[in-house]
Amino acid sequence: MPTVDDILEHIGEFHFFQKQTFFLLALLSASFTPIYVGIVFLGFTPDHHCRSPGVAELSQQCGWSWDEELNYTVPGLGVTGDAFSRQCLRYEVDWNLSTLGCVDPLASLTTNRSHLTLSPCEHGWMYDTSGSSIVTEFNLVCTNSWMLDLFQSAVNVGFFIGSMGIGYIADRFGRKLCLLITILINSVSGVLMSISPSYTWMLTFRLVQGLVSKAGWLIGYILITEFVGLSYRRTVGILYQVAFTVGLLVLAGVAYALPYWRWLQFTVTLPNFCFLLYYWCLPESPRWLIAQNENAKALKIIKHIAKKNGKPLPASLQSLRPDEEVGEKLNPSFLDLVRTPQIRKHTLILMYNWFTSSVLYQGLIMHMGLAGANIYLDFFYSALVEFPAALIIIFTIDRIGRRYPWAGSNMVVGAACLASVFIPDDLQWLKVIVACLGRMGITLAYEMVCLVNAELYPTFIRNLGVLVCSSMCDIGGILTPFLVYRLTDVWHELPLMVFAVVGLIAGGLVLLLPETKGKTLPETIDEVENMQRSRKSKEKMIYRQVKKLDISLS
Repeated sequence: MPTVDDILEHIGEFHFFQKQTFFLLALLSASFTPIYVGIVFLGFTPDHHCRSPGVAELSQQCGWSWDEELNYTVPGLGVTGDAFSRQCLRYEVDWNLSTLGCVDPLASLTTNRSHLTLSPCEHGWMYDTSGSSIVTEFNLVCTNSWMLDLFQSAVNVGFFIGSMGIGYIADRFGRKLCLLITILINSVSGVLMSISPSYTWMLTFRLVQGLVSKAGWLIGYILITEFVGLSYRRTVGILYQVAFTVGLLVLAGVAYALPYWRWLQFTVTLPNFCFLLYYWCLPESPRWLIAQNENAKALKIIKHIAKKNGKPLPASLQSLRPDEEVGEKLNPSFLDLVRTPQIRKHTLILMYNWFTSSVLYQGLIMHMGLAGANIYLDFFYSALVEFPAALIIIFTIDRIGRRYPWAGSNMVVGAACLASVFIPDDLQWLKVIVACLGRMGITLAYEMVCLVNAELYPTFIRNLGVLVCSSMCDIGGILTPFLVYRLTDVWHELPLMVFAVVGLIAGGLVLLLPETKGKTLPETIDEVENMQRSRKSKEKMIYRQVKKLDISLS
């Protein structure tokens, strides 16, 4: 009996139906961008200082310029390393006093400003921006700055819980139904977040978005790979992630046009309601239907695909069986991921690399938002370099292999982060180039770990291995905001030093993994355990041949 892959070879592996379906699901992939990295614009933190009653009136009366007002009334201004005093403290001065003069008004109170008492901001903050963000609206600065970290961590907590829970639901009740449910919940919660009256409500809807949005993205990934033939599956998977990069470019433009966070959130959420039309555009996965013994429904969908592709379905192919014959049923457990030496090594290295990829990818984007340059252009340029990363993967993984491009990409991002620390601010163009190299490196590493993870586990624990290892990606996302924003308070370049170390370590660890280029997916634990040994045997054989050649030449 033929499998779905056998049938697709006759009715089209990537013809009109698959291309149409890919386009629709690529739009879904692009719409995930604002949720994953939208914190750069939603949580933008502009320069700020304490609001002091009476300062505005005195400034108007004296005819001060903006710079003069700041110089006279803000403590720590112009003093290197005194950002906390400048942003979070104020002089305990009654600015309505008639005795204050217009030229250095504090001189009438003391000869040395350092003798004046400083206290925390009591009347809010003044922000140097023409737009708004959740930071400026809810005053998420100074003692409340951790609330911005929590805002981004909440969505990653949702990713972690939702990917596992909704992944199970998709396997149990079907891809299409689960996809539509996640789209509906994501759309409604996104709109409600844009009109939230308080930080608590905004945080709640952000968490709900996290619960469904990444799961919906993964379901879209699964659907498109299940609709195409075997020879196109890897390329389509990479291009699906490229659609996410297109979303980055669109997000930069929309954020520039709408510098107000509520309008930005509403605008990037609204298109999600259009995806509910997929109820009439997308069929259920025939592979899933066959796995559920719904062969008649699966055959009906396959005939629909054949009709769309303009290909006849031979009568000999109108009986179906699952893609993988099930022999002795094995019950996978978490212990299988650490029970044997090679699989244990694979699990630990893959978990670290998933964690590192998430921390570096999100961390570099967040740190860029704190750099103080043109955030829109920097975001746009750094997104552009993700396209070459996808091309590198497509043209190297089946020629050079997986290990060396993967290890090299981690080392490139580590070296780029380290170099950025020592580049002076007046060489902004060089900083941009190095940052783009780092962004390209981490994008390549991120997509590589997605591809290789499944190739390093036997069939019966493959899904479990990918699920457990990739969960570290969400753990990394939870920690990243605290890592970036808190370390930046200590030293602006300190996060980059940390990124450099973890990136270089990740690159070194990848070299300890076996090469999977040209190898079939392992079916048993013994096959995985022998992968590394076969590589070592091949290297010894090459060494002996080279040695023999040297002897013969001499």
